[in-house]
Amino acid sequence: MRRALAPYVWPVITGILLAIVLLNAFPQLLGRSPMPPALSPTVSEAPSPAPTSEPAPRPTPEVRQAAPLSRDQGPISYSDAVERAAPAVVNIYSSRVVEREEHPLMSDPFFRQFFGDELPSQQRLLSSLGSGVIVSEDGYVLTNHHVIDGADEIQVALRDGRETLAEVIGTDPESDLAVLRIDIEELPVISLSDSEDVAVGDVALAIGNPFGVGQTVTMGIISATGRSHLGLNAYEDFVQTDAAINPGNSGGALVNAEGALVGINTAIFSRSGGSQGVGFAIPTRLASSILDDLVTQGRVIRGWLGIEAQEMTPELAASFGLNAPRGVVIAGVVPEGPAARAGLRPGDVLLAVDGRPILDARETMSDIAAVEPGSELPLTVVRGGKTLDVTLEVGERPTPQLRHPQS
Repeated sequence: MRRALAPYVWPVITGILLAIVLLNAFPQLLGRSPMPPALSPTVSEAPSPAPTSEPAPRPTPEVRQAAPLSRDQGPISYSDAVERAAPAVVNIYSSRVVEREEHPLMSDPFFRQFFGDELPSQQRLLSSLGSGVIVSEDGYVLTNHHVIDGADEIQVALRDGRETLAEVIGTDPESDLAVLRIDIEELPVISLSDSEDVAVGDVALAIGNPFGVGQTVTMGIISATGRSHLGLNAYEDFVQTDAAINPGNSGGALVNAEGALVGINTAIFSRSGGSQGVGFAIPTRLASSILDDLVTQGRVIRGWLGIEAQEMTPELAASFGLNAPRGVVIAGVVPEGPAARAGLRPGDVLLAVDGRPILDARETMSDIAAVEPGSELPLTVVRGGKTLDVTLEVGERPTPQLRHPQS
């Protein structure tokens, strides 16, 4: 049987394969439309025949268009603020002559005979640079005390190229502020903001002369307000910013996004000597008050008790019989000072001033400094476990001695 069918198997298989090839090549034989040929990346696509029916159009997506930003809004540019403030920020170059230490050989007559009367000069010139801010049409310039401390000559250079020598009106080492005066007409003047309105997160621009490269603007934010206990000045109430402040920026301007003065750049915390994002400025509220005193009085007038205060610790509080570490310990009393005249002694504990409990020694000293000399001030004191009420007459804080006397 198999041998009888064998001659017919191969013709049948051949016919089936031929049918499959024909159906793939001519699908219309089954009533199907032919598939379009695949496109190759190297062959241009031929135009496809127009469809018999147009598909329904898709709806246009609703895209939210952002309103165009302007310079007044800040994010694009702060050039308007800089243009308002920068002309009033000046470069300050101070110099002083110091005596050079004589070389030990110069005291030997044998070596001195080789020089005769032409001995090497025993003086040398020290110079430093900083910045300042013109705050008055009368030519008053605010800067840091340490920028001009001990200077024999102070030169001020404006952004428009004008230069002049400056006169020192007054300095206040305890706040590290100084007031200079320059005699130039048509001075640009910066506007002062109310530092009480400064908020953490506000944009801050620092303008000054870092490293003497020329006027430079850096940007950051207000990082904190009311910074104290830094050990920088006797009276501290700093505005902290992360705007880059470097040597040479001292005395320059910290301004807000509108170009108004927020503070006087003063110090940085740094491990390298350069900016690490922790800079401090004296707020305008304090700076303007000191400016008024220095211009009108020639000195800053502060209230004074004549005591040396020591922070209270839990151990000291226990030794004085106090339930909590409050108040300050009077560690010393200035002879003939207000506290001495009122009968206060070393070892007394000052608990309250004018009825307000002492919670922070530095803050209390700042409050006392704001009291007008000659005023009567009630104090609450603990002595030997007993509470005493004492009233003293506030004195005027003596002006501290400058490290380098002015010539």
